[in-house]
Amino acid sequence: MEIVRHGLSVGIARTGNHDFSLDIKASGKLTHADYEIINPLVDSAMHAVKDAKVKVLFDAMELEGWDLRAAWDDFKFGLKHNNEFEKIAIYGNQQWLETSAKVASWFLSGEVQYFDNLGDAFKWLHD
Repeated sequence: MEIVRHGLSVGIARTGNHDFSLDIKASGKLTHADYEIINPLVDSAMHAVKDAKVKVLFDAMELEGWDLRAAWDDFKFGLKHNNEFEKIAIYGNQQWLETSAKVASWFLSGEVQYFDNLGDAFKWLHD
């Protein structure tokens, strides 16, 4: 039996004394069920940060894409938290992710950049 892993892992990381980021790692092809589980967790983490703009490091190296309903869930999540994002660094190795970053920047108030190097993504995020 083949085991297919997919989903989102979420963590909060601190850099220095004050700078932190919401770290999200995506793997496999995301589904609506993945978003039903993870959205309340991310909503709670975002709500806990009072009066701050959130920096996000989105690791998409293992992301294969979204099913249609999950893509809609992702879009709605971005709109819901639109004004809470300061910067989103998308780290991956697929050309379509760079295009996705450009499209996301149209809908989000914060800056969105694509990187194919994790060190560059981290540096930009925390500069």
